[in-house]
Amino acid sequence: VQLQASGGGLVQAGGSLRLSCVASGRTMRPYHMGWFRQAPGKEREFVAVATRSGSGGATYYADSVKGRFTISRDNGKNTVSLQMANVKPEDTAVYYCAVSQTVLTGLRDASNYNYWGQGTLVTVSS
Repeated sequence: VQLQASGGGLVQAGGSLRLSCVASGRTMRPYHMGWFRQAPGKEREFVAVATRSGSGGATYYADSVKGRFTISRDNGKNTVSLQMANVKPEDTAVYYCAVSQTVLTGLRDASNYNYWGQGTLVTVSS
């Protein structure tokens, strides 16, 4: 499985940005598809996940982005996207897409994700 993330860039605080990730190698239908981020000097942290249809297809968010970010997936195109709105300087980070087949209670733990994209940098200016 290969994941290719794109869409990062420089955006002003309060603005919007859309990240995309396309998977190749196999269908992503059995996988949860998520986003993590890592800011300079900090550990990688959970951002959002869109669960597989077999688990109900629900979405989950970190408290820090809830109400501002929206995750969506297209199983036919093997993609997952992250629509970022009202961004803040603290959203500055390298964003990674990742996929997992873990149980739902493990979705916020990066160690439970099997495959990772290369990361795309988001910089929010104040």
